Amino acid sequence: MAQQANIAAQTAFAEAVVTGDLDTLDTVVAPDSVDHDPAPGQIQGPDGYKAMFGELRTAFPDLHVEVEHLLATDDELAFAYTITGTHLGPLRGHPATGKKVSYRGMQISRFDSDGKLAERWGSSDELGMLRQLGLAEV
Repeated sequence: MAQQANIAAQTAFAEAVVTGDLDTLDTVVAPDSVDHDPAPGQIQGPDGYKAMFGELRTAFPDLHVEVEHLLATDDELAFAYTITGTHLGPLRGHPATGKKVSYRGMQISRFDSDGKLAERWGSSDELGMLRQLGLAEV
């Protein structure tokens, strides 16, 4: 049963990111949640995720996350995903380019006994995303 609850929490997290309803993260992320691979300047807990994904959604208002593979245990999920979107807003001090991006990533999430995200390890091909936008050299 824990696997299904964790999948439901991760699905709610993803839906919050895609729809922009980031306040939902308060219900699925533990207050003391630790991101072992945070974005630059990202604080821990739900507010850190809200800030990071808020910036990403501003840059890519049509942001979409497609989970391609999911593996679950009683307290952890591992998944591979593809992020797509159109760069229509500022990103890390760079103005919008209007270019579309598609880049991949992987994540491992650990959930506490309340079914909330307690720890995250992950990596996205952000350099590939920046290259697609012409913001990093090839």
